[in-house]
Amino acid sequence: MVRYGPHYTAPMNPVGGKEGRRMNEVTKPHCDLEYYDMLEKLQALDFTLVELNLYLDTHPGDLAALQQFNQLALERRHLAEHFQQLYGPLQNFGHSFSRYPWEWVNVPWPWQV
Repeated sequence: MVRYGPHYTAPMNPVGGKEGRRMNEVTKPHCDLEYYDMLEKLQALDFTLVELNLYLDTHPGDLAALQQFNQLALERRHLAEHFQQLYGPLQNFGHSFSRYPWEWVNVPWPWQV
């Protein structure tokens, strides 16, 4: 069982793959520290890009902010491509490629860490 706060508990789902591993809140499914470092950098870039996007919605003439947005968007694209080459897809439904065999059955999914 996975606990979500003091009142809600959900059964753990088995995760695909030959090992039949299970995710839980105690063990980290990936031991590679670079995985978590790269994922944290991607999250920080995503946050910054959302904030710059909102700022540019109200300040469309701010050239410095636009240049920073474009530079960070390019940095995020390169980091995401590198991450996906090492660890598999970040997004589903055609936004990320998958190697053979289908990688979405492997743990962890980016939103589970």
